[in-house]
Amino acid sequence: MTAAAGGWQCTGIRWSAGRPAIGWYRPGGGERSSSLSYGQRLAFVAVGRRHCLGVWRAGKRTPCPAARTLPGRAGSAQCPECARLDRSFSVAADTHAADPRPYRVYLAWFGPGMVKVGITAEERGAARLLEQGAVTWAWLGRGPLMAARRTEELLRAALGVPDRIAYARKRAVRAGLPSEAERAREVAELHTRAAGLEGWPESLERLGCAVTDHAGAFGLAGLPVPGRVVAELLPGAAVAGVLAGAAGPDLHLADGMVVDTRLLAGWELAAAPAGAVTDAPLAAVTPPVGAAGPEGQEGLF
Repeated sequence: MTAAAGGWQCTGIRWSAGRPAIGWYRPGGGERSSSLSYGQRLAFVAVGRRHCLGVWRAGKRTPCPAARTLPGRAGSAQCPECARLDRSFSVAADTHAADPRPYRVYLAWFGPGMVKVGITAEERGAARLLEQGAVTWAWLGRGPLMAARRTEELLRAALGVPDRIAYARKRAVRAGLPSEAERAREVAELHTRAAGLEGWPESLERLGCAVTDHAGAFGLAGLPVPGRVVAELLPGAAVAGVLAGAAGPDLHLADGMVVDTRLLAGWELAAAPAGAVTDAPLAAVTPPVGAAGPEGQEGLF
């Protein structure tokens, strides 16, 4: 794998066929990706300044017209203007209700007491679950967008689950999860409760319970307890370590450090010099209250 500096901006993590990769974008050069493998060494430095990635729509990226710079701590790699344009035609923001594609409703489990109901376009398969870091999950139904959205709201209220769970809470518990059998049982029980509720839209097809577990895809077996997370990238700041696992946008390193790839998006990244150590600002990973608690580098990723 080769470094992607030289005008290529990182776009964060991508999940394809159940495997993580780092995405890259260069105006006029299109999109590319670098596969990630657990056990490989990562060592990179931030180059120049962080820039807005523009708007991704219909499989194409429109560059930010002003090439605006972004702060290193921002969780989004879009400037306010591009973010507003993105939301103006978005299923997530309920501004694209006419989307004709079929949608699926899912039940996702991220850790003890962390469950949510959501929707995703059927053509995306399990990609949305991988992007969110769902450890265990099951489909609930499929149908038109608005029927899926109404079902999502119905089940969320009836099951008493939130519409979103912070990534900070998810990452803090990944190294000490219940067994796969326990996770599957909890999801199956919630699926049964959801299926028994009245008020599902007639146009939404209910789906039987088939639980999927992502522990293998995420590399959760033997994952070190996360202790620190990269809080910000600065020009010239380095991050180095051995990749132990990945879930959602997070890269878990063997020393217990976590890299939220949302903070990498918008930066040009270059391979760090030999012997580099992490000197980017770090923050402590704090477990939720009551939660259970080097090889050579061929390229950049």
